Order: sequence, then C-alpha cells, then structure tokens
Amino acid sequence: MIINSFILIIIGLSGGLVVGSGFVAFLAVLGIIPRLTQLTKTYQFIHVYEWAIILGTVLVGWASLSNSLLFQSELWLIPIGLFCGIFIGMLAAALTEVLNVFPILAKRVGLGEKILVLLMAIVFGKIAGSLFHWMYFVNH
Repeated sequence: MIINSFILIIIGLSGGLVVGSGFVAFLAVLGIIPRLTQLTKTYQFIHVYEWAIILGTVLVGWASLSNSLLFQSELWLIPIGLFCGIFIGMLAAALTEVLNVFPILAKRVGLGEKILVLLMAIVFGKIAGSLFHWMYFVNH
C-alpha cells in the first residue's frame, strides 16, 4: 500500500513537472510575456505579470487537488470570469502578435490597410457568440 502511494506520488509529480516545463518553455520561447508588456505599454510591471502567472498556476493547481467548497455568492463568478477572460484574451493576442497571424490574415482577406476593422470584428463576434451561448444554452 505504501509503495503504491509512493509510486503514485512520483508519477503525479513527474507529470506536473513535464506539463509545467512545457508551459514555461512555450511562454519563454515565444516571448509572450515581454510582448504582452510591450503591447500594453506596461513594461515596468513585467515582474508582476510573471508572478501573476506563477502564483495563479500554483494556487489554482493546488485548489484543483482539493475538494473544498467556497460558500460565497454566485456574484463572485462575474469578476473571476472577467479576469480569466482578460488573461486568456491578452495571452491569445500576444501569441497572435508574436506569430503575425492577423497581418497575414488581413492580407489574405484583402483588409491589409484596415486591420483594426478585422480585429474589432473578431472581438465583437467573440463577445456576441459568448453572450448568446451563456444566455441561451446555459439557461435551457
């Protein structure tokens, strides 16, 4: 029984290290965090971004291992969802900016000079689709 638990701990830690290393390599190789700070003109807060990602990953990973319940109002989900959406959106924006996805797409579609229109169409389409999904499918 003790040997099985020890093997399970080793496998869990090894898997976590592999996934964590892959995530850090993904962020480091593509330069996501420096590009994100450059886009938002908040380079002086680069260490805040790094620590937010590290602490967020560790805390949420730790919280996901426990079966704890927080007896709070459902209204707490609004700012949590908002912050998660902002983080994912900014991470995706930095990734597409690093890989030059939007300029290539704009040239292919014929909107090379109106890339802002393309970005706004994507943003508003995502917002409309998310609102439709949550208001229609979640409540039915």
